[in-house]
Amino acid sequence: MVDSNSRILILGSMPGVASLQAHQYYGNARNYLWSIIYALFGEGREPESEYENRLAFALSHGIALWDAIATCERKGSLDSDIKQAVPNDIPGLLQRYPGVAIIACNGTKSYKELNKHYGSHPEIMKRKVVCMPSTSPIPTKNYRGLEDRLATWKLLLEM
Repeated sequence: MVDSNSRILILGSMPGVASLQAHQYYGNARNYLWSIIYALFGEGREPESEYENRLAFALSHGIALWDAIATCERKGSLDSDIKQAVPNDIPGLLQRYPGVAIIACNGTKSYKELNKHYGSHPEIMKRKVVCMPSTSPIPTKNYRGLEDRLATWKLLLEM
């Protein structure tokens, strides 16, 4: 999901089972992505309940969503279980949408896949690439829940 007004590309790794079943970006109700986007740009509003309204909200604030991986083999939803990853054509997307200035990788897997396949590509090199904490609801050593993830994601507002 991207349009000509997009300036930040949030790049996930590969949708999890719940998102694939729902045919929605970040379709797992427990994922923090929509809460983070609304906290950053929604002036206190809660995320819309309708998926199409969430997409429209993100686009209206210059946010594009895509994944680093086009296809892969994986049982379940964990990034650590991804095998045989085939990348999406991220440089091609950026050529078509030159207004994208920031690539915010949603987690380490997205960041590693982007750099593995395209790290030195000119279309990537002319953008700011940042690795943000995953919006997955699974706690990590450094990120336990929404608030600590949001504190880091707020850095996008300063870029």
